[in-house]
Amino acid sequence: MKRLLQASLLAFALAAAPAFAADAKGYASVNGKAIPKVRADALIAAQVAQGQPDSEDLRKAVKEELVRREVLAQEAQKQGIDKKPEVQGQLDLARQGVLVGAYLNDYVRTHPISDEAVKKEFEVIKNALGDKEYKARHVLVENEADAKAIIEKLGKGEKFEDLAKQSKDPGSKDRGGDLGWSNPASYVKPFADALIKLEKGKYTTAPVKSDFGWHVILLEDTRELKAPALEEVKPQLVQRLQQQQVEKHIMALRAKAKVE
Repeated sequence: MKRLLQASLLAFALAAAPAFAADAKGYASVNGKAIPKVRADALIAAQVAQGQPDSEDLRKAVKEELVRREVLAQEAQKQGIDKKPEVQGQLDLARQGVLVGAYLNDYVRTHPISDEAVKKEFEVIKNALGDKEYKARHVLVENEADAKAIIEKLGKGEKFEDLAKQSKDPGSKDRGGDLGWSNPASYVKPFADALIKLEKGKYTTAPVKSDFGWHVILLEDTRELKAPALEEVKPQLVQRLQQQQVEKHIMALRAKAKVE
């Protein structure tokens, strides 16, 4: 089976399978050393979580993978590689990472996000987005004087699209400064504040300063923003709230820890 074990470093590199014997519990041992069944359970669970069906073929592939890993691990130990400080450090980090991941997964499981919290978050985001989308263009330059020069040229009839070629924004300069349809909440505040004050077809008559530089903004059009239904975005909201909850928990533990 192809792509069974994405975590494997050797699935494509070793052509011949090492010999192994079945242990008393029906799993496997390599050179007399038993491979714990919990390793197979963990690897099978990881593959199933990635979409692989739990099948006989998967279990055979997992068994072969663990045997190959054990063969190489034993050889590494024979050569004393496991005693090297840098390797021991990596092993410690790997073990710690697994432990931390298991702890956080358990924390999320035992602290479920309520439907009430999801609804509240949905309303907060919905209100922040407002009820309109804006189609805008802009020119971004380094200083106020350059921005004023662009505004002066616009006043003389030069096209916005042509002036946008000198913009510092690589994502829009080759499209005439076009930013497409977007919600003001997706922009930095000075830009958003100036944008929502514009009338359709008008541009800012004074330069707008942000952390990125100086902007000249043209509002081309507006349209009603149709927010998705709560059920459509509920999984993303739950994940967002879980992340916030975990981060808050970590910071609380960090604050109580004695660090010297």
